[in-house]
Amino acid sequence: MGTCAASLFASAAFSGAALAETGQPSPWQINLQGAATPVMEQIHSFNTMMLIIITSIVLFVLVLLAIVVVRFNERANPVPSKTSHNTLIEVAWTVIPVMILVLIAIPSFRLLHLELNIPKADMTVKVTGHQWYWSYEYPDNGAFGFDSYLVSEKDLKPGQPRLLAVDNEVVVPVNKIVRIQVTSSDVIHSFAVPAFGVKIDANPGRLNESWFKVTREGIYYGQCSELCGRDHAFMPIAVRAVSEADFAAWVAQAKAKFASAADAAGKLADAGETAGPLAR
Repeated sequence: MGTCAASLFASAAFSGAALAETGQPSPWQINLQGAATPVMEQIHSFNTMMLIIITSIVLFVLVLLAIVVVRFNERANPVPSKTSHNTLIEVAWTVIPVMILVLIAIPSFRLLHLELNIPKADMTVKVTGHQWYWSYEYPDNGAFGFDSYLVSEKDLKPGQPRLLAVDNEVVVPVNKIVRIQVTSSDVIHSFAVPAFGVKIDANPGRLNESWFKVTREGIYYGQCSELCGRDHAFMPIAVRAVSEADFAAWVAQAKAKFASAADAAGKLADAGETAGPLAR
């Protein structure tokens, strides 16, 4: 029994470690993605604790069933017991489950507090869900924004995962608290990045908030986790965590890149308005 349990936990730990660098699913995955934020590290710990508790309960019940089958079958016990009341057992099967629930509740409430109480943020990223892509704004870094679309399979570059790679990645600095403000322009979406322990609904007309602090550089993938329509499966999320210096350099480039794109789109729209409906 001990060897099997050790093998199970070793496999789970190995799977998590393998995913920590990639931030994406892996073949034969049996565990959560590797943790890249303090919140996800706590989720891993809580998940492991729950696995131990559930496994212990299942084994305990299995042992009791085996005892009943062996000792109290008709052949081994031809004269059945007339017992109809046992105070000790009745108290035990009430008190012990309550104690187990309390044991689960304490770390569960701590985890919820960690997730829902947003610390003082170093920067903010506004996320807007659309059918079927995401757009991002950086109000603290020059108020620029951009849209992020799925890269089609024929355009994938080496190392880019199918159905997860995007044309414009979200870029954030490591070891900085990033507040995300999430909303939607049409229907309910859900912004989810498993390696961050982040999953929050994007509702039209409402601004939801969450946060993360990436502790290691890399690229981390997620997807919309709400059934939002025909192309629900084709609006991935890609977050690249870089050093503070690289982030500053990216912000300078992004301001020029996306400002130029916005100007071009504005000029095109103005030209269409000037030309009138017949020109369109």
